[in-house]
Amino acid sequence: MHPENLNKKLNHLYGRYNKRRYVHPDPLEFLYAYPEVKDREIAGLIASSLAYGRVAQILKSVSIVLEIMNPSPYLFLRDSTKRSLYKTFKGFKHRFADGHQLSALLLGTKNVIDCFGSLNECFVSGMSKDDDTVIQGMTFFADRIASGKNNPGHLIAMPEKRSACKRMNLFLRWMVRQDKVDPGGWSDIPLSKLIVPLDTHMHKIGLYLKFTSRKQANMITALEITSGFRDLVPDDPAKYDFTLTRFGIRDDMDINNFIDNVRE
Repeated sequence: MHPENLNKKLNHLYGRYNKRRYVHPDPLEFLYAYPEVKDREIAGLIASSLAYGRVAQILKSVSIVLEIMNPSPYLFLRDSTKRSLYKTFKGFKHRFADGHQLSALLLGTKNVIDCFGSLNECFVSGMSKDDDTVIQGMTFFADRIASGKNNPGHLIAMPEKRSACKRMNLFLRWMVRQDKVDPGGWSDIPLSKLIVPLDTHMHKIGLYLKFTSRKQANMITALEITSGFRDLVPDDPAKYDFTLTRFGIRDDMDINNFIDNVRE
């Protein structure tokens, strides 16, 4: 399909599905409860870090953590100690993650905020104006969260391991973009540098659109698919991510519906 026609189709889907009524079930919905960016960025990091496995379990696990931290995740961390965090979340379990890893993630988050003032400032400190993508910022950010003796394990993605870093890119989409769905709040990170969060459904779409031919869903594949979308929307390559992944998340939407839409 000609790029102009494809973009027209995608914009049609964006206008139809990029609305809050299509968010549930998605951990993104937790961020809407926090008008203050200092709370939202913490809630977003927690929600994205736990965004793997069955969606019902994801929502349950995120809810458990945030209910303990409410009404302000920022104030909760400010007033917490290493000992209190590990005690509070000792019995936590989410698939492969346990309370020790969650507490390490929260302690690393607290330490970053104490050092930089916010998670946003930490991330931006790791970026250069010459960077083509957010990878350098992601690497710096992840290293700071996991610095010292903190070991959040797989809850924080390490870009140097060349994984697609789907959950980190999802977190960035939530916090950097701002439209009817993504709440935004972070500044000084250009939309053009975002990387599409690569999951099974987005990989399938990328293959169908011929943005990639790679079978392994790693960072190289994520960058190839992002490049394909950047050709369509140079300033906002992650624009269609929410819309297209609805076909893999919602029970009333199917990936074949997307394919049929594009073929029409």
